[in-house]
Amino acid sequence: MVEPGAARTCRRPREPERAGPPRAAMNFLRGVMGGPSAGAQPSGAETIQKLCDRVASSTLLDDRRDAVRALKSLSKKYRLEVGFQAMEHLINVLQTDRSDSEIIGYTLDTLFNIVSNDLEEEEQEENSQKQVDDLGRQFTEIFIKQQENVTLLLTFLEEFDFQVRWPGVKLLTSLLKQQGPQVQQIILVSPMGVSRLMDLLADSREVIRNDGVLLLQQLTKSNAAIQKIVAFENAFERLLDIVTDEGNSDGGIVVEDCLLLLQNLLKNNNSNQNFFKEGSYIQRMKPWFEVGDDNSGWSAQKVTNLHLMLQLVRVLVSPTNPPGATSSCQKTMFHCGLLQQLCTILMATGVPADILTETINTVSEVIRGCQINQDYFASVNAPSNPPRSAIVVLLMSMVNERQPFVLRCAVLYCFQCFLYKNQKGQGEIVSTLLPSTIDATGNSVSAGQLLCGGLFSTDSLSNWCAAVALAHALQDNATLKEQLLRVQLATSIGNPPVSLLQQCTNILSQGSKVQTRVGLLMLLCTWLSDCPIAVTHFLHNSANIPFLTGQIAENLGEEEQLVQGLCALLLGICIYYNDNSLENCRKEKLKQLIEKRIGKENFIEKLGFISKHELYSRAAQKPQPSFSSPDHMMFDHEFTKLVKELEGIITKAIYKSSEEDKQEEEVKKTLEQHDNIVTHYKKVIREQDQQLEELKQKVNTLKSQNEQLQTAVTQQMSQIQQHKDQYNLLKVQLGKDNQHHTSHSNTLQMNGIQPEEISKLRQEIEELKNKHEVLQGQLREKDSVIENMKSLQSETGTNEQSSQITAGLEHGNELHRELEALRIQIQSQSLDISKLQSEKQELLQQMGLFRTTPYCWGKAKNTASVPALGDSSAVIAAKNSELEGRLLQEIKELKNDVKALSEEKALLKQHLDSVNSTVAVLQNEKSKLQQEVAESKKEQDDLLVLLADQDQKILALKNKLKELGEPVEDEDDIESGDQGDEDEEEEGEEED
Repeated sequence: MVEPGAARTCRRPREPERAGPPRAAMNFLRGVMGGPSAGAQPSGAETIQKLCDRVASSTLLDDRRDAVRALKSLSKKYRLEVGFQAMEHLINVLQTDRSDSEIIGYTLDTLFNIVSNDLEEEEQEENSQKQVDDLGRQFTEIFIKQQENVTLLLTFLEEFDFQVRWPGVKLLTSLLKQQGPQVQQIILVSPMGVSRLMDLLADSREVIRNDGVLLLQQLTKSNAAIQKIVAFENAFERLLDIVTDEGNSDGGIVVEDCLLLLQNLLKNNNSNQNFFKEGSYIQRMKPWFEVGDDNSGWSAQKVTNLHLMLQLVRVLVSPTNPPGATSSCQKTMFHCGLLQQLCTILMATGVPADILTETINTVSEVIRGCQINQDYFASVNAPSNPPRSAIVVLLMSMVNERQPFVLRCAVLYCFQCFLYKNQKGQGEIVSTLLPSTIDATGNSVSAGQLLCGGLFSTDSLSNWCAAVALAHALQDNATLKEQLLRVQLATSIGNPPVSLLQQCTNILSQGSKVQTRVGLLMLLCTWLSDCPIAVTHFLHNSANIPFLTGQIAENLGEEEQLVQGLCALLLGICIYYNDNSLENCRKEKLKQLIEKRIGKENFIEKLGFISKHELYSRAAQKPQPSFSSPDHMMFDHEFTKLVKELEGIITKAIYKSSEEDKQEEEVKKTLEQHDNIVTHYKKVIREQDQQLEELKQKVNTLKSQNEQLQTAVTQQMSQIQQHKDQYNLLKVQLGKDNQHHTSHSNTLQMNGIQPEEISKLRQEIEELKNKHEVLQGQLREKDSVIENMKSLQSETGTNEQSSQITAGLEHGNELHRELEALRIQIQSQSLDISKLQSEKQELLQQMGLFRTTPYCWGKAKNTASVPALGDSSAVIAAKNSELEGRLLQEIKELKNDVKALSEEKALLKQHLDSVNSTVAVLQNEKSKLQQEVAESKKEQDDLLVLLADQDQKILALKNKLKELGEPVEDEDDIESGDQGDEDEEEEGEEED
């Protein structure tokens, strides 16, 4: 992999030739130096001085341009002289000759040669690298001493002319390499400084675009403020587009440069990482990792590109990032399919070893602590026959001593990340060791068998890796620590099986390699910590304590000091987590044993050997195991946390007396009881809070419903009043029409209206019956609600609930009073409706009298038609009397139903008063009130519709009579006609 900051001179294309004949510059240079016939050749410094004078004093632009061109040609060989003598003049050219792009280009090239440390190979042999670096740094300090020079250089980058823009990009890049922080600060305070540089990525000329990427690499190094500005200037979108256009991992050096720039923007920058995730740029990384079936013959550039792509993924999910940001990126990588693509590379064949190692490390951090990703990784199978789990295949590589060391470290890290905060995965690994789950046929190899095989193999590195992997399966899981005590191992034919715990102590006492013993001691310390049952099993073997005390008490070499410290830690765990179930190995006896054979001070000193060890400090820095050689593989990151936690606790436990131990035990028991009581009350309070919140929500809901109902009742009252006014007006108009109509029109009107009125009355009867059924249903619902509230009241017995229910009842009484007021209003409305119905009945009776009364004017004008009319009137009267009888009977039944309904209402009212009307009952009462108001409104609407229909029918009958030629008189004509008839009768009586 090409490191950032390595020499990139091979990437730059050959500089294009400047305009003008090349021979002219040589002739000018010869003229300045005196020509071949001038005698002795002047020194380089003298020539440079003459050229500087020409640049400073020439009035012709061509002369100055030729002089700058000559300085450019001398700037590589005579870098020091040109830098010290011409720097000021070159800066003046930049300020005064900005209109001429050619001289500006020569000037920028000359300054680049002065500042840059990218020398030719032969020059590197003559000068030491340190001197070169110092020279470039000094010239850079001279140039940036005036901040206006950098600002001026930024303005040249806005020029589209290739002769100006490209040298400006190279010069600014070199300035950033030499004095990065100072130049970054100048650009940061310059108006639109970073935005001008971002425009380079949009240049259509690839040379400028590619060198612009290199410039942004130097600009964004170790400067979070500039990184944020560059990111928000749409850098992610542009860089990913370049990577895609160049062919992703199959691209060239430009892809590598873009990936390095992306790493600068994202590494240790939480703001940019969040912006990258929210911008859906993680999804665009998936095509990077698409590999085919044939993965042989990868180019070195492709390996480098893919390596950087994997590192970029790791930057987003690094364990050093905030946990929330890491978890969010992990889930996004799973949902977009990136994790699946990485697992495909993991299981593919022909992938280069370094890419496979980095892929394992990347998958490790993508799944670390993320349950959904860990579950998916557990389901991945290798493309083998029969299929094997990816975990099993990786463990086979870890315990195989022929595999590369870095690959085995990567597999161990992957296994650790799979088990990190994953109790489900820990249980699955431990279950493969238990007797009930071991495959008796031996056809398949399980993870537990591989770990046991590595734990007891002859390779010390396999012993250490297997011990650490098994320790991670037990990390922070007391249940699995107890279950692992059931594991039995068959050592040899004919001998009884021994437990895994006993076998570990047996190997430990055999004096194997230091790396093996360190791994086994770390496993035992992790296993026994916070597990008194495991401590009891360990102490049950009488040979274990003498072995530990003997190891601690001996004065061994420096290599054995680490083993002594771990033995002291294990013995301290046996003391601190001892439940005193074994009489011979109680806490007090073990402490007396330490004091007699080792000494407390000596014991604490040996215990401190662990944290003082250099390898311990290295392992504590980061979770990933990174070791320069297998011999340095001693400590695990999670184990260093355990040592840091237990070292102080064990030191205190050693110096405690027996009385203090007893007091501590009593305090522990008291604290446990207290914790249990607190937990119980927390649970009760949580349940009460939940119930109280539900009741508050119900009360708020009822309040809002009550307000809505009151608003609706107010609106309905105003509508009913309007309907009453309309009804009274229509009644007056109908009375006038009924008094002054003719007998024929009355007969036709009654023949047309009577059946419709009867059907209306029948509909009203049916509606009242339906209302009666609805009220009965509501009564049943209220009874059930009352029973529920009784049971709820009996269950809730706390003071807080009682106070809440009392408040609810007081509020319910208030709502009940409002309900009674509304009910009185409804009763008054019902009385008005009954009054209207009686008035309607009187009108019907008046109409019936009109049908049975003989009309005198009809006899006088048409005596021949009297018998026919009389007969028809008799038939109609009989039918009407029959219908009236039925109607009276139905009305009587309706009254009985209404009376029964009123009695039921009274009973319901008494029933509600006895229960004090809970919140749920109030809601049902409001629903009933709303329904009754709606029904009353419906009845009023029906009456209005009836009266309107009558009026329309009267008008229709008048029109029909007029069409038939029958005389239709107005009210005044009828009154005058009645008066004329009376006069005629009086005259006839006088004549007689």
